[in-house]
Amino acid sequence: MKFELVKLPYAPDGLEPVIGKQTIDFHHGKHLQTYVNNLNSLIQGTNFENATLETIVKESDGAIFNNSGQVLNHNFYFTQFSPNGGGKPSGKLADAIDAVFGSFENFQKEFETAGVGLFGSGWVWLAADKDGKLSITKESNAGNPVTKGLKPLLTFDVWEHAYYLDCQNRRADHLKALWKIIDWKAVETRY
Repeated sequence: MKFELVKLPYAPDGLEPVIGKQTIDFHHGKHLQTYVNNLNSLIQGTNFENATLETIVKESDGAIFNNSGQVLNHNFYFTQFSPNGGGKPSGKLADAIDAVFGSFENFQKEFETAGVGLFGSGWVWLAADKDGKLSITKESNAGNPVTKGLKPLLTFDVWEHAYYLDCQNRRADHLKALWKIIDWKAVETRY
């Protein structure tokens, strides 16, 4: 299976000022494209050549895991945003957030704290177990909750390339601003 660069559901400048066009051009168009190209090269002639991206992430290690994990993570990341995003989730997801975290505002605080507290590079995730119970997980480097049997729903990329052009070293400011562009309808479909 040949993987392709995920198409953005918005214009490259559509998320400004939260995520600038230059960041999208580099992060999506160059950085993610490199992971896609690397993954396609690495899986040729292996057991993963015709596997799904999730299967590769669950079953691989080394360079194949790193590149497949980054492709999967970035696919989640880039497709969860909208220029008309923001607000709060609704329906079952909102109820599940309230049940676990007490309120959406408490969830936001815990999620941001997890992202700020992740040392180095990685991802902070909202994930669900097989019964739909939510949790926040912190994953280093290319980690993804699917490797723990969880279903990923929402993610914030805390690698510096995701925010440095827009916020320099202010990770906390970037994470707080991302709520303004979350497309909760897209996230809710994952739950």
